[in-house]
Amino acid sequence: MLEFDPRALAAVERLRRAGFDAALVGGCVRDSLLGIPPHDYDAATAARPEEIRALFAGCPQYDAGSRFGTVAVELDGLWVEVTTFRREEGYADHRRPDRVAFSPRLEDDLARRDFTINAMAWGPAGLVDRFGGRADLERRLVRCVGDPDRRFREDALRPLRGLRLAAQLDFALEEETAAAVRRHLPELSHVAWERVREEFLRLICSPGACRVLLDFPEMAVQVLPELGPAVGFDQRNFHHLYDVYTHSVRALEGVSPSPALRLAALLHDVGKPSTFTLDESGTGHFYGHDRAGLPLADRALERLRVDRETRERALLLIARHHLPVEDGRRWAGRWARRLGTRALLELLELKGADGAACGTPDGGQRALLDRARAQVLALEAEGACLTLRELAVDGHDALAAGLKGPAVGTALNALLDRVAQGELENDRETLLRELARFQEGM
Repeated sequence: MLEFDPRALAAVERLRRAGFDAALVGGCVRDSLLGIPPHDYDAATAARPEEIRALFAGCPQYDAGSRFGTVAVELDGLWVEVTTFRREEGYADHRRPDRVAFSPRLEDDLARRDFTINAMAWGPAGLVDRFGGRADLERRLVRCVGDPDRRFREDALRPLRGLRLAAQLDFALEEETAAAVRRHLPELSHVAWERVREEFLRLICSPGACRVLLDFPEMAVQVLPELGPAVGFDQRNFHHLYDVYTHSVRALEGVSPSPALRLAALLHDVGKPSTFTLDESGTGHFYGHDRAGLPLADRALERLRVDRETRERALLLIARHHLPVEDGRRWAGRWARRLGTRALLELLELKGADGAACGTPDGGQRALLDRARAQVLALEAEGACLTLRELAVDGHDALAAGLKGPAVGTALNALLDRVAQGELENDRETLLRELARFQEGM
């Protein structure tokens, strides 16, 4: 017996008591078979949308797409999307069916779904599996329901969704499905960037992201064309075992699964192909590639419509990924004050993954990064003064010391730098004396 939320089962039972065939369908069934607690629930039923609304009249509900037969209902805090069994025809916009025909048969509804592991249902009689979804789960395969080309023509996002599902579950794509994915990836151009972004970010933050990105570089280039020149680009440098694209993907695998960090890792060397030079010994160099790559990464993230915070964090990491790291409190305090401890810790993480992704000995760089990280964490633990707000003196004190105009900000920032680096205590009397010295030296 699979484990489902009793509230979701109660929604199915209410429909069945009213005389309508009904079952839980899709991802909740797949996840339960995998032993993963479902995050959301979908039910399918022979009831029409108006009948669904009437049956759940006492529950909060909203129209989740009545044209397609979907009504979302809430039972004791759990939202369940209830959809009428249907068949679909025509996909002129590569996204939505031109015609939807409601059906009394669960089998018709399952037959229209994208992948076999999403085309299973659970009802009173147990598992309904007409397309071999359970066997594909056991084989760890993502396979289309029926003809892959037909499935992908119906919705141009499905090739990317299939790859995301493979990355999320760490599955492989069945051979014919994989071939069809490659044929249909260019049709992503018909899909709104917001939909592409959601699938792509979920993909790159999934456990199997590295394998999928290496197996399907054309997908990454379709979404982020700025990566195109990096694919297969030989770095011609003994510090690097891999081409630029492979190195970038391996760096992505080495950082935490947050969108900003993984986007930064994937795009951190996007400026390398355009800055490549060979020296007299035939060794490749990429002088200024961090600066050259920044506008390319910015353009890519803008097109992908990532939110402002994610975009700014990723660009900061890309811009600073070549920052030299030093031992000690002074370096950690200086850069924690400039970047913030969160960004600095992320930068150290990226630098560690960048070094490991070279595939060559690191010369002690990992140990240095670990010591720097420990120092930054110590700053956090002690509540070190890293912002003007935390400084024991302020603008009024600077004015009282005789400073005027821009000199006020200059003096306070100079004091903050010294405090952050551990050169001065964040003590009011000490800092007032330093303000007086600053005024005397003007």
